[in-house]
Amino acid sequence: MKPTDQASAPAVAARRRRPIAPLEPVSNRARWVLGIGFFVVFVALWAVATLGGFVKPTFLASPVTMVKEGWLLFAEYNFIHDIGMTVWRVFGGFVLAAIIAVPLGIAMGAWKPVEAFFEPFVSFCRYLPASAFIPLLILWAGIGETQKLLVIFIGSVFQIILMVAVIVGGARKDLVEAAYTLGANSSGIVKRVLIPGAAPGIAETLRLVLGWAWTYVIVAELIGSSSGIGHMITDSQALLNTGQIIFGIIVIGVIGLVSDFAFKALNRRLFAWSTI
Repeated sequence: MKPTDQASAPAVAARRRRPIAPLEPVSNRARWVLGIGFFVVFVALWAVATLGGFVKPTFLASPVTMVKEGWLLFAEYNFIHDIGMTVWRVFGGFVLAAIIAVPLGIAMGAWKPVEAFFEPFVSFCRYLPASAFIPLLILWAGIGETQKLLVIFIGSVFQIILMVAVIVGGARKDLVEAAYTLGANSSGIVKRVLIPGAAPGIAETLRLVLGWAWTYVIVAELIGSSSGIGHMITDSQALLNTGQIIFGIIVIGVIGLVSDFAFKALNRRLFAWSTI
């Protein structure tokens, strides 16, 4: 055995003896087992608290009651239509926000005068809660779909603009200087250096903000809505039906989780080179 091998052997053995260590990666199998394990423990504690009589059904339905109420929603109340309307509102408002925010964020990150012009206003609006605009949006657009799309749009657009601007503005200066040395002009720098370099970060930003959009849609559907998961939750609250309320919340979480995984898979496929 070589001396270097003898020196590295204790370090390897030490790593093998450490089941949990800071920044130590875990296998995909372990990640799935641990992730599912948390949900199992959570549901078990929920069942003990409700079925054991520690919490009254008025305040928290049991898992069994929640499943029964969920089946009733699909079988008798056309809940699939409510889910479809909510998904349409989330993605509609989010896509509108992305169409405007991504180009503007790129412009702010690339050209500092544009950033100086827009950044104070965008930063100001970023701190305004989307729900505060609902009374105005109802006056301007009524209580139809436009109002709900605008709530999600307002809640998403300013976040995307600033996050994209930061990502584009943080481009490596040596790459920009190298492009200038090779004869690139300003538009070429943006098209061939800044945008390609920032593309993985922009995609990750969109994935994160899509999760926030799901929180805004429920706010939009709480007022003046005749369909959607938020509308169902409001009706169930009036009837003290916590089983349906919990089921609606879980459905939102499941759809959001699926869309998040889909976004991650798409980003890995489109920008596989970013991890090299």
